[in-house]
Amino acid sequence: MADVARIAGVSHQTVSRVLNGHPNVRASTRERVLAAIDQLGYRRNLSARALVTRRTNTLGVVAFDTTLYGPASTLFGIEQAARDAGYFVSIVSLKTITRKNVDEALDYLTAQAVDGMIAIAPQIEAAAAVSRVPGHLPVVAVEGGEAGATPVVAVDQVAGARLATQHLLDLGHRTVWHVAGPAEWLEAEGRTTGWQATLEQAGAPVPRLIQGDWSPRAGYEAGRAIAADREAGAIFVGNDQMALGLLRALTEAGIRVPDDISVVGFDDIPEAEFFSPPLTTVRQDFAEVGRRSIGLLLDLIESGSVGRDEHERIVVPPTLVTRKSTAPPTTA
Repeated sequence: MADVARIAGVSHQTVSRVLNGHPNVRASTRERVLAAIDQLGYRRNLSARALVTRRTNTLGVVAFDTTLYGPASTLFGIEQAARDAGYFVSIVSLKTITRKNVDEALDYLTAQAVDGMIAIAPQIEAAAAVSRVPGHLPVVAVEGGEAGATPVVAVDQVAGARLATQHLLDLGHRTVWHVAGPAEWLEAEGRTTGWQATLEQAGAPVPRLIQGDWSPRAGYEAGRAIAADREAGAIFVGNDQMALGLLRALTEAGIRVPDDISVVGFDDIPEAEFFSPPLTTVRQDFAEVGRRSIGLLLDLIESGSVGRDEHERIVVPPTLVTRKSTAPPTTA
């Protein structure tokens, strides 16, 4: 930094102001400093800066099963929001959840002296693991169930399921079947709750629940079972990947969508509009989840608090995207 100041003909403090984006620097001075930085190939020493500020400007993220669209999109939204706020992100992604690997992930991030931590915790066990984060570290849980000792940012899964189920009832279907995600996932639990509550409030029969595992194969097997008994006229599928498999099974069985059966998915993956037929689905705003979770975490960091008197649960509303996979029933 001293070399940059010497070449630019300014003080060390002026270089610091330019690097920190301070507004009280003349444009001509800023240009000279930036030119000197380019000439020297100068890069800030973040470790040295951390010693002075006691901040690393790094946030830790523990993510679970990022091979799936929801967790992967949530992670991307958090990364983008952190970058926009001027923070780096250190990520530990876990395929499976055990006490040992969760503790190792938390220890790894804590050893890096991250300023705060976000845990993408869509599973019941993952949400419970967040409580083991060291007490001195600000932490926010994403999709972490109800707020307790840790603030939570989550898409309203119950509301999303209500949108899907009510849409099918409003079209005139007598009831709605549901292919759910794994029981240990909080999102699957919320979507099942919203589906069942909507049917009960409408006085509609509640069909037996079909459990899947988020995969297209699970949707395919569910579709074959539904095609075999020919009872369903409308199906709410717990995610778009399972809906893809279900659509194939129905097509193979000679069942037309939406003429014979209407189908709604959940997530609005980029491919959903190119399914055959284009899929009606519930869209989650992962970018907003990222912004809200980073904003909440930075509030905790700036306040010097690891929590709040009343822990928050910020809810991001979903939206229904109507396409060609749903229609009124052809017979009453």
